[in-house]
Amino acid sequence: MNYSKNRGCRLAVGEKFLGKWHHNPYKIIRKLGEGANGTVYLAESKNGQVALKVGFDQMSITSEVNVLKHFSKVQSQKLGPSLFDVDDLMYENRTYPFYAMEYLKGPGLLEFMQTRGIEWLGLLVVQLLGDLDRLHRSGWVFGDLKPDNMIVVGPPARIRLLDVGGVTLVGRSIKEFTEFYDRGYWGLGTRKAEPSYDLFAVAMIMLNCVYPKRFEKQGDKPFLLLKQQIERKQVLAPFKQVLLKALQGKYEKASVMKEELLKALSSGLEYEKVKKPPRQATKKRTSKRKEAKKSHTNDNKEKKQSYFVEIFLLSSFLLLLYVLYLFGQMM
Repeated sequence: MNYSKNRGCRLAVGEKFLGKWHHNPYKIIRKLGEGANGTVYLAESKNGQVALKVGFDQMSITSEVNVLKHFSKVQSQKLGPSLFDVDDLMYENRTYPFYAMEYLKGPGLLEFMQTRGIEWLGLLVVQLLGDLDRLHRSGWVFGDLKPDNMIVVGPPARIRLLDVGGVTLVGRSIKEFTEFYDRGYWGLGTRKAEPSYDLFAVAMIMLNCVYPKRFEKQGDKPFLLLKQQIERKQVLAPFKQVLLKALQGKYEKASVMKEELLKALSSGLEYEKVKKPPRQATKKRTSKRKEAKKSHTNDNKEKKQSYFVEIFLLSSFLLLLYVLYLFGQMM
């Protein structure tokens, strides 16, 4: 079968086609994105809207399909999208492999942080580390881990990953990577597929969330640069040690990084409580102040009333003496 590597498969908005083997109908709504292994479209199917990935060759598509099938078997909570259909399409007398998967709706990670607040960072990363731990224990490394491949769904808010093209078996060489999140680019490790490779990327994603425009590698001491960038942002202060350990490849398991991140998150919340008392405590203090003020006011009123009573009694006594004096004169 002629699976062309020609990248001329450009489906137009509104274009319709049937899968070659399963004959499922699809209608292109719009293009969602393009990667090294193919183009992803939003399409209408008999089951509703789906994300349709049209590949350039059979091998890469088969690899991604196998990963999605494996995900569905090993994960209690889905890390990637569900797989619906795998087929071929004919386009300009050439055959292209494609698969239809769940269309995930929601903002990208960076957009979510900008609209909902950076305080969500620790919570979402803790959830992500739990998913990565399950992935690693099943023998895979995600590889090309970056915000562009992440979407936040919910409620409750949680990260789902969109592109499994970089997923690699543990022990092999990473298939796809993006420089900013790649430890090889920063000179802080190899591109061997192992859990610590993904965990380095997690640390860089956290940095990217507070530096949305990212920053460039400078000088011959990249680790020092990354450390300085962490220290410049107060919001990263509770996570500093966790980030530094991840950047140096000191975590062999995502579960360990998750546990330490939870502790750091808890410590950060305790610090905020000390720094800024809860509203309830503030209300109690305000209430006490009001009661004290009210009591003080009542005391003043009572003192004033007592003063007037004393004046009245004294005046009455003097008046009585004066009357007795006059009565004595008359006698």
